[in-house]
Amino acid sequence: MKTSAIRRSAGAIFGLAVILAGTASAEQRITVSFPGERSATPLDGRVLLLISTDDSAEPRFQITEGRDCQQVFGVDVDGFARGADAVFDGTIMGYPVRRLEDIRPDEYWVQGLLNRYDTFHRSDGHVVKLPMDRGEGQQWHSKPGNLYSKPRRLRIDRGSNEPIQIVLDQEIPPIEPPKDTKYVKHVTIQSELLSKFWGRPMKLGACVLLPAGFDEHPDAHYPLIVNHGHFPYTFDGFREEPPDPDLPPDYSARFKMHGYNRVVQEHAHAFYEQWTGPDYPRMIVMMVQHANPYYDDSYAVNSQNLGPYGDAIMHELVPHVEKQFRAIGQGWARFTYGGSTGGWEALAAQVFHPDDFNGCFAACPDPIDFRAYTAVNIYEDKNAYYDEGPFKRTPRPGKRNGLGHLSETLEELNHMELVLGTHSRSGGQWDIWEAVFSPVGADGYPRRIWDKLTGRIDPETAGYWRDHYDLRYIMERDWSALGPKLEGKIHVYCGTMDNFYLNNAVYLMQDFLDKTKDPHYGGIVDYGERAEHCWNGDHERPNATSRLRYHQMYVDKILDRIRKTAPPGADLESWRY
Repeated sequence: MKTSAIRRSAGAIFGLAVILAGTASAEQRITVSFPGERSATPLDGRVLLLISTDDSAEPRFQITEGRDCQQVFGVDVDGFARGADAVFDGTIMGYPVRRLEDIRPDEYWVQGLLNRYDTFHRSDGHVVKLPMDRGEGQQWHSKPGNLYSKPRRLRIDRGSNEPIQIVLDQEIPPIEPPKDTKYVKHVTIQSELLSKFWGRPMKLGACVLLPAGFDEHPDAHYPLIVNHGHFPYTFDGFREEPPDPDLPPDYSARFKMHGYNRVVQEHAHAFYEQWTGPDYPRMIVMMVQHANPYYDDSYAVNSQNLGPYGDAIMHELVPHVEKQFRAIGQGWARFTYGGSTGGWEALAAQVFHPDDFNGCFAACPDPIDFRAYTAVNIYEDKNAYYDEGPFKRTPRPGKRNGLGHLSETLEELNHMELVLGTHSRSGGQWDIWEAVFSPVGADGYPRRIWDKLTGRIDPETAGYWRDHYDLRYIMERDWSALGPKLEGKIHVYCGTMDNFYLNNAVYLMQDFLDKTKDPHYGGIVDYGERAEHCWNGDHERPNATSRLRYHQMYVDKILDRIRKTAPPGADLESWRY
């Protein structure tokens, strides 16, 4: 049913719609609107109401994993017009507190934000509304064009009948593009494949690190290393200028380290000095920019919901970069690596394009066997959130620290995403897995692997995931064809105390790889004892610093692989100066 161009659905109790001001209620309500100068036309999107006890930052930056997560409520708006109100009351789902009426009466910092959606007419015939990335890496709190209000100190009191009005009178400005340097170049192309799928111009980008002597050796051609991972604004971990001596030291709660920002700069500059020093192997490294309407990263594979990102990267972006920067452009001289999301992508790129890469280095990869989809076996478990018996229901863990202490359950992580966005539109981790791995649902959005509210798993969707994206299953199913192409190319690393339980899938992958024959896989699976997330195979340094050395971590292994496998007549000299 539509009223005043704002839709209310039967699922409004779970934050799935906007309701109009004027509904009879004895409880406190908070209304959100935007002034006419911000948009003359109605807007679509997700209105978020943010409530915080902490004045150290705006509430929009405080919705995070962990104990200190502040409060958020969310409603969808469809045709949200100037002068109309999005109303937050006791029917709207929130996180971590479920309902507005359950918030303890007190004064809080309160802020509103509209995550704007665009309409896409996809080539598959579906029309969907999604948040377009605008150079920020699909972050709703920082997306240019999103409307928001300045934080206000207000009293939230369930016993009050006095409404609170929030006006979204601010707009997040555009982001300044990064500047090229002597060594770091930024490349953007319009992808024909993705533009056709999405029904509008879509771009891919790369942050390219050039070797020392690139301009002085115009006849040299170089190996290419493709680094996958979350959206990079520029080439991360490479700093041409010395560390800033005046940088105020921060504190890393994760690593319990004061001045960690200084450590990051020191390691980035040390890599620059190593990269440009004598006798360092001269290669090209590219970081892929493939933020999309669902996430800051596409997972570098073809997908029913995201489109042909795998083909676009391999057949449009990589050849463009190789041609522009004189790469060798052959599979024996091309490698891929990454950690976490990038670890999954590195292995997937190697498996789905076995002839196009000569080795992958997958560190702390996202689930590479869905029998251990973190703490869930999607093929056998009935519920993702609870291990259920005849009388007992035990919550499944979602995140832990290095001592095994639980910080979030799977239900909590998924409920936070549900509040931030319906239809897999939160921009969060579980929603992007769903968007990449699932088939398209009848409504044009990703089919749920499980009910986001209850955790009940859909076995039909799980079967689709297995056949198309379960990397261990695919390798085992197709080993007779894949094995000869992958021999010696697979390197997987993971800490035994990975914060997201990703080591469990690595164990299962190793069980398969160790048994491979004709040929044996001939690679590496290695573990960091008690190491947490981001462990990359470094047994000498603590995780806090080893995670800053991904770019140089695998160079020696790459050189050794090239020496052993380069075809007769291959160029092994022009790039070794």
